[in-house]
Amino acid sequence: MSKPKLIIFGDPKRRYAAEAVDDFVDFATDKAEIIANCFRSPDKSHPDVLKEADFAVVFGGDGTILSTARELSEADVPVIGVNVGKLGFLAQFSSAELKELFGRITSDRLLIEKRMILACVIRSEGAVKFVSTAINDVVIAAGAPFNMIELKVSVQGQSLAGCTSDGIIISTPTGSTAYNLSAGGPILSADLSAIVITPLCPHSLSFRPIVINADSILEIQPIRVNKATTINLDGQVSHKIQVCDVVKVERHHGSFLVVNNPFRTQWDTLAGKLNWAEKPKYNK
Repeated sequence: MSKPKLIIFGDPKRRYAAEAVDDFVDFATDKAEIIANCFRSPDKSHPDVLKEADFAVVFGGDGTILSTARELSEADVPVIGVNVGKLGFLAQFSSAELKELFGRITSDRLLIEKRMILACVIRSEGAVKFVSTAINDVVIAAGAPFNMIELKVSVQGQSLAGCTSDGIIISTPTGSTAYNLSAGGPILSADLSAIVITPLCPHSLSFRPIVINADSILEIQPIRVNKATTINLDGQVSHKIQVCDVVKVERHHGSFLVVNNPFRTQWDTLAGKLNWAEKPKYNK
């Protein structure tokens, strides 16, 4: 049986990340073929190298995994997330669990979950000015001087709503437990194909979050914005938008492939890391 081909990513700014990477490299010497260590040599993440990999092992927090997943969106490489950050919602393995379960992680294809991602294009007077992908969400934020902004939202060419608010969140199921959840949006099972639209502090008591089909095409036209109104993707990629822009968001043809921990469900993660559905503290 051939050894799995691995590519390693990580965040050098994370405390203990370098130690965790070096420890894993020593562990995997006779168990896998490491075709690129982008933690030590960031320039090695060439598209041709990515396509050769069986797995990407990512050491860091959720932000590290999100940035890596966007880079891997065209390559269909499953991500093994190793938590050396704070929360580690997407990083499902500790360094100890990675070594303990390594054989099963790299051989059991049933552990690989396919999740949808979003593509975002901004056009101005017909010309494309910005293109990127999002694993979690596409967010339009009001920005300075922090007046409410007005957005016109349409789905499949049909007018959905005028949104006068502090902005709007367009979320994937993976991102439903991120900014969307904090803004009062619903929690979606991560393997669903759906898009969540959640307004940020809307100037309306009746504009509630909605869930639409993943194959829908959204267009957002700014009607009134601030000087610093910005679109943010996964909180990592940003671009200022103006009234003349049209923002198009739709399902990306690629996917985020994540390797799940066989001993932990997404509901366990919600309960353990976000205290979801925690019971009241009854008096004895």
